[in-house]
Amino acid sequence: MKVLIISADNFEDTELLVPLYRLQEEGVAVDLASLQRGTIKGKHGYEAEANIAVDEIEPEQYDALLLPGGKAPAALRDEPAVQKAVHHFFSDDKPVAAICHGPQILASAGVLEGRRATCYRSVAPELKESQALYENKAVVVDGNLITSREPADLPYFMREFLSQLKRA
Repeated sequence: MKVLIISADNFEDTELLVPLYRLQEEGVAVDLASLQRGTIKGKHGYEAEANIAVDEIEPEQYDALLLPGGKAPAALRDEPAVQKAVHHFFSDDKPVAAICHGPQILASAGVLEGRRATCYRSVAPELKESQALYENKAVVVDGNLITSREPADLPYFMREFLSQLKRA
């Protein structure tokens, strides 16, 4: 089992680190991709090491995708390699989890039409514009898609994501 996390500077610290550590605790291999290899810094000063750059992503090597929030999704959403990866996970019906601002990447990739999803409240209009069926809930699961609103939703988000990984 191998999970790809895509993020960049100004990520929401808990939304990247909690999933990263939970996955590692479960024995899941994780790659963290960013605009370039190296250290990325969260909004609150925590750091994480991106071991691959987004243009090095080979999506077929991964079983699932996780997109943390914060301001990082705005920096990543229009990157062709990121959109290509998103399309791969959706076309192969692999688990995709996005929290807070993470669904912005999915909206930019055009994969949310007709899908039930949630996000941080300020992103809700964008989800609706992308034809997603927005629900204001702690976690929304629609097939392979798991979305949540904010750091307080992390326990529900991770429970559903880990559950999908065990079925994958």
